[in-house]
Amino acid sequence: MKINQDVFIVGGIRTPFVKSMTTFADVTNQELMTACLNNLAEKFNLLNQTVGDVSIGGTIRNSLDWDFARECVLGSGLSPYTPGYSVQRACGSSLESMIEIALKISAGEMENGIAGGVDSNSDIPVTFPRSFGRKLMKMHVANNFLDKLKLFFTLRPADFKLQVPSVREPRTGLSMGEHCEKMVKEWNISREAQDELALQSHQKTAKAYSEGFYDDLVFEFHGIKKDGIVRPDTSLEKLSKLKPAFDFTGKGTLTAGNSTPLTDGAAAVLLASEADAKKHGWPMLARFVDGEVAAIDFVHGDGLLMAPTIAVPRLLARNNLTLQDFDFYEIHEAFEGQVLCTLKAWESEDYCRKVLKLDHTLGKIDPTKLNVKGGSVAIGHPFAATGARIVAGLAKLLSEKKNARGLISICTAGGMGMAAILES
Repeated sequence: MKINQDVFIVGGIRTPFVKSMTTFADVTNQELMTACLNNLAEKFNLLNQTVGDVSIGGTIRNSLDWDFARECVLGSGLSPYTPGYSVQRACGSSLESMIEIALKISAGEMENGIAGGVDSNSDIPVTFPRSFGRKLMKMHVANNFLDKLKLFFTLRPADFKLQVPSVREPRTGLSMGEHCEKMVKEWNISREAQDELALQSHQKTAKAYSEGFYDDLVFEFHGIKKDGIVRPDTSLEKLSKLKPAFDFTGKGTLTAGNSTPLTDGAAAVLLASEADAKKHGWPMLARFVDGEVAAIDFVHGDGLLMAPTIAVPRLLARNNLTLQDFDFYEIHEAFEGQVLCTLKAWESEDYCRKVLKLDHTLGKIDPTKLNVKGGSVAIGHPFAATGARIVAGLAKLLSEKKNARGLISICTAGGMGMAAILES
């Protein structure tokens, strides 16, 4: 995408992020997202007002949520004349929503819109095998009771085996963590480096909360006003004692401490044209400059979570920028090992030449500019909500530092990666 009419981040808001099957165990995806939209509407005086469009990302959905985004809109304080649609690009879903809403505003199709995302592993659809569903459908359409009874007696114990969605790649059968273990071994990323980055994530998040950075970004929901995952009192000693979570051969380095936990939560961001923001008296925290998506062939050897290494240089080239031309870097911490692999790849002459087809390395970034208000390991990662969480936080950061620029990088399941640029 390339912006024609400037598009601005007005602001965002989110629920607290909590470990799945804890505080929000009985809360549905729809309840999480609807509450988020309602709070966003209250924050920017949009109650009973019509918004150009609402794009909601989500990774794991119940089949009954087929019109999910529109139902969330109808349950919120927005006008029922506000349309809504759903998006799915795994962990990049709400960033994809952001790009699509920005494109619509840029093209003049509308003047404002909302992009967001939600995921709750406490509300995942538990299903029966397809064989069970097919037999039930045949019974449903059977002409008489005898035919229905005959079909009933074709049911077997295997038809009743529950199927619970898991974070595994259908093409390889490996979990995301198992894939990342392969990556850190290939790139020689140490356990110590991963734990150190995890410690920084918790320390930065705790400091940001103590300074009030998240006060207007996180609303109280079900009695809590703060993310339930951040551990201000953790230490390298505590992190080093945790056992590997994915590779049990004695060579594993990914643990529950340096990986994101399964998380429940929702986030949303309001975007608008300059004219519309001025009309409503809304802040223009940051300009949404550009976005990019890429994919790799993880089935035949590429690292599952390495696609951002491709998305970012494409984005830089299109905007005549270098990797060092940024004041803030928001690199999603699916696993600290993934972040470290990405940074090392951008410094690798061999990788940049062979994979990125560049005649130079992208080089290093200033580590003091990385995830300065904490990252996903400490904050949490409700898959589709992460992009909106990052954009809202980065936009606020940029608004506090004029003439600044921020880079977003998000890895996703399926061997895809996303990147975006914001500037003040």
